[in-house]
Amino acid sequence: MTANTSTSTVDWQTWQESWDRQQEWYMPDREERLRVMLDMVEAVVGTSPRVLDLACGTGTITARLLARFPDATSTGVDLDPALLTIAEGAFAGDGRVSFVTADLKDPDWPAGLPHDSYDAVLTATALHWLHSEPLADLYGQVARLVRPGGVFMNADHMIDETTPRINAAERALRHARMDRAKRDGVLDWAEWWKSAAADPVLAEPTARRFEIYGEHADGDMPSAAWQARVLREKGFAEARPVWCSPSDTLLLALK
Repeated sequence: MTANTSTSTVDWQTWQESWDRQQEWYMPDREERLRVMLDMVEAVVGTSPRVLDLACGTGTITARLLARFPDATSTGVDLDPALLTIAEGAFAGDGRVSFVTADLKDPDWPAGLPHDSYDAVLTATALHWLHSEPLADLYGQVARLVRPGGVFMNADHMIDETTPRINAAERALRHARMDRAKRDGVLDWAEWWKSAAADPVLAEPTARRFEIYGEHADGDMPSAAWQARVLREKGFAEARPVWCSPSDTLLLALK
């Protein structure tokens, strides 16, 4: 990274790409799940959707959405000041994109959105930070934001506790591969944040980020079956996985 004291000269795309590479260390099939997510956006709501990028981070979903569907629009929502700084810098001047700072555990967070409804609400590798009860509450809010015929998709860790031996075998292989990649120089979560804290522009929002979240805060990571059931209870007509890996699931809910 090039350290700069002016946001206008920061290479935000490089920061965005470095976040993607760090995330891919944990999820080597990350791009595949996002491709399937956009396939299903096209299948259900077409190629010019109004999208809510929920817990948007640096804007990974939005970047891929607009590259594939130039007529789409996106509202990114997050609370992380450092990741939002990168996202806002990366999409500066793009009238198709707006960002809202909001805490998804605040029952009034939808009040800050520019639209009352969306064709698609999309999120990836973010909601596992929530425990089951606030996640269920969030799903109720999401159901009210998705228009009739619209779609919600969540790509995340979803653990099936009924298969402990399968889970253990998958985890052991995944971590062995991660260890090999780490020896080859891949940045992990802690190292990426250390580099952000050392950058003059990102140092202050990174400090605020750790005041909000601490080091990490994993939630319950309930199974895909639990999540599909709760989404139907909260107002979606249909819900099921449309993609999965040994550890992660892309769950689609249709309003």
